[in-house]
Amino acid sequence: MPARQTYVIVGSSMAAAVVIAIIVVLSITANSGISSSGVVATRLSESDTKSSSLAWTEGRLLPTSRTEVAGAAVDGKIYIIGGFDRTGKVVPTVEVYDPGTDKWNTAAPLPHPLHHAAAASYNGTLYVVGGYLEDNTPSDKLLAYDPKTDEWRQDDLAPMLTARGALAASFVNGTLYAVGGVNASFGSPAAGPLATNEAYDPKTNSWSQKAPMPTPRQHLAAAVLDSKLYAIGGRIDSLASNLASNEAYDPKSDAWTRLEPMPTKRGGIAAAAVGNAIYVFGGESPEGTFRNNEKYDTETSSWTRAPEMPTARHGLAAVALGNKIYVIGGGPQPGLTVSGANEIFSSVT
Repeated sequence: MPARQTYVIVGSSMAAAVVIAIIVVLSITANSGISSSGVVATRLSESDTKSSSLAWTEGRLLPTSRTEVAGAAVDGKIYIIGGFDRTGKVVPTVEVYDPGTDKWNTAAPLPHPLHHAAAASYNGTLYVVGGYLEDNTPSDKLLAYDPKTDEWRQDDLAPMLTARGALAASFVNGTLYAVGGVNASFGSPAAGPLATNEAYDPKTNSWSQKAPMPTPRQHLAAAVLDSKLYAIGGRIDSLASNLASNEAYDPKSDAWTRLEPMPTKRGGIAAAAVGNAIYVFGGESPEGTFRNNEKYDTETSSWTRAPEMPTARHGLAAVALGNKIYVIGGGPQPGLTVSGANEIFSSVT
């Protein structure tokens, strides 16, 4: 495999017109106890190191290094959508990874550039909802992609009731639930978190309000197990306001249940479910990014530490296929940094 490339972007703001790309070749050992951002991580024991080396492998790098991406799988292939590229530009890029061949291809771009969007799939269709537009205003658009025709739809799809970015979304029994996020411009001091929970029915092409989350938040992660939506982590506003909240939504009763919180407060995370467990990856804080991989067992309602990611990141995607989770893209340092990392976690070692 080629050496991993990580780009650090330096500029006057997130939307800086002039940025400098610095290519850093990362060489991280599993037992160093140091993340790619220089943050001191929990030191692994010898047994943990062996477990980590068995659990994680590397796939072919994401062709366009990006952060604040969305990701989902359709028909056994993984789609990585939008985000910031290494120049700091918001992109409409959609790249498709085939785990069977370890190769990437390019799909039709989004109708417009997006970052901090959410993605989910249902019945052979990829859906992208919300996010921030190129001018950093929140979007209410719902987009649908057909892999068979390589085409996006937007104009005939009902928009969300609340425009927002930094949200999470998943399908539960054929209905798309979009939770949390922010409905102010990206980086705005007024960008308070939302408890919003809106449901989209593809059959009727309509949205409805559902019971809000107990904890308003943005930059959270969502996963689905046993016909319930789990909303995990996130933050209130700044990187110093990370949350450990773990709340489950039951569409049948339209009610939320507070569950055992995540061991580590984290925002800018990604999550995916395999078997009876949800794995939560990465995140950022003022001190740096996280390598954390924490496992929530829905049967025992308990958390355990799983083998850490080789590369600490935030703004990443985590997509489950079979017993593997593909953890792709994201920033190795807080703020606007990017990577092409494609690290594969096997939940059965």
